[in-house]
This record gives sequence, structure tokens and C-alpha cells, in this order.
Amino acid sequence: MFSLSRPVLLLVLSASAALSLQAMPMQAPDVHAPDVHAPDAQAPDAQATGAQTPSSPSSSSAPGAPAAPQAQTPTASSLSVAARIRARREQRRATAIHDVYSHLYDLQIGAGFTRTIPGPGAVAGAGLQHFNLYAYDFELSRYFDQRLGITADARGSYGTSFLGNNQYNQLHPAISQYSGMLGPTYRLMLQPRYSISGRVLAGVVYGNFSGDTDGFGTKLLGLYPDGVAASVSASVPFEFNLTPNVGLRASPEYRLTTFGSSIQNGWGATGGIVYRFGKQ
Repeated sequence: MFSLSRPVLLLVLSASAALSLQAMPMQAPDVHAPDVHAPDAQAPDAQATGAQTPSSPSSSSAPGAPAAPQAQTPTASSLSVAARIRARREQRRATAIHDVYSHLYDLQIGAGFTRTIPGPGAVAGAGLQHFNLYAYDFELSRYFDQRLGITADARGSYGTSFLGNNQYNQLHPAISQYSGMLGPTYRLMLQPRYSISGRVLAGVVYGNFSGDTDGFGTKLLGLYPDGVAASVSASVPFEFNLTPNVGLRASPEYRLTTFGSSIQNGWGATGGIVYRFGKQ
């Protein structure tokens, strides 16, 4: 039986091998068909991908192209807004300056003081002590434009000098001076709230030195003689504006007089309230 089944088994194996060999070529196209056609199937995808690949930068640049102007537009807009704000600020400043300094006249009513000497002294070479003259002061200015004007100044000054011990028992004679001066005023700096000016005045001053000497006169006491002398004032007025028509002024001052054919160098200040009126 073993001898009969062995040929049968060989026959079955041979048939199986033959069938296997015949089946392999027929299955090869089925096995490799997807591999053969895969590039063709993937080609449209690749083409689509390739078509999208160059377009992706263009699509990304398309939003980016307007994005750049949009990034610059706020900057330019903000700059233009800042420029408009500055222009409005400058316009308001110019208007405020015009409202304050376009008046034709200003009048100051105030007071002041001057520190000077009352005379050469009774003893040659021994001058008298400096003393203060306290004054009322009126100033009227007429302006030709916002900066240049002419000022008239009138003031009366009063003080008590100190002569020291003397044989006439005249220790503190009262002295008075009355002056009138005229000169140019020029505003060096203009701001809506304040201004700084330069001013030079010249005129005459009358000095009364003997009025309180009990008849001893000025020569015996070493005072300057009564009379008229030249008067010069150089000052720097500082002005603070409360309103376009009203301000406060303070003016440090150098004051020169020429009593007794000599020169007196004094210093002091004037100040007061200023009222502006009239239009240029």
C-alpha cells in the first residue's frame, strides 16, 4: 500500500507545483498593478500639490501684500494725527500770544525802590552811607507791534538818609526825588503766560535834599545840592499774564543820576499791575 500511495503522492505534488507555476504569472499583474499604476494615480496628486506649492507663496504673499500697507497706514496716520495736533497747538499758542501782545497800550501802576547815596559827605573822601528811596511808579507804553514799543515813566521817590553823628544834630534828613523818563521797550521773549523785555529810559530827575535839614542846608551836612539832574534807567521787565488784558510786572533796574556834577550808580526794582488796552 505504501508503494501505491507514494506514486500517487508524487503525482499530487507535481500537479500542485504545475498549478502554482501557472498561477504565478496570472497573479503578478494583480499584485503589481497597484505599484505600476501608483505613479499614474499619484501624478495628479503630485501635479495638484505642485500646482498648489507655487501658489502657496503667492497665496501667502497675497494677504501679505496688503498687510505691509496696512502696517504702514497706522504709522502714517498716527504721524499725520501728531502733526495735526502739533499744528493745532501752535495755532492756539499763536492765537494766545496775539490776544495778549496785540494791544496798543499798557499801563502799569506800582511801586519800587532805588538804593543810592545822598551826597559826597561833609568830609572830603568820606562818603555817606547808601540808603533806600521808595517810590510810586507809573508807566505808560505804546506798542508799534507785538515786540517794540516806547515807554514813559513817572515816579516819586522818598527816603531817609543816615548822616551819622554831626555837630548839627541832623542824623536822618528826609530826601525826595521826582523823575520823568522816556525810552524804548523791546520784548525779547513772548509766551502766552509770560514775557521778558529789555528797556532803556532817559530823562530828568529833581532832587530835594534840603527840605528836612532845619535850615542848615546841604553843603554843611554833605548832601547833594537841590536841583535837576540827568536820570537813566536800564531794566529787564518780567511779566506774568493773568488774562490777555491784565498782568503782573517786576523790573530789576540799574539807575544812574548826576546830582552835584557827579555820577550816582544805584540799583533797585519796580513792579506793579499792568492793564492792556487798545488794538494795534
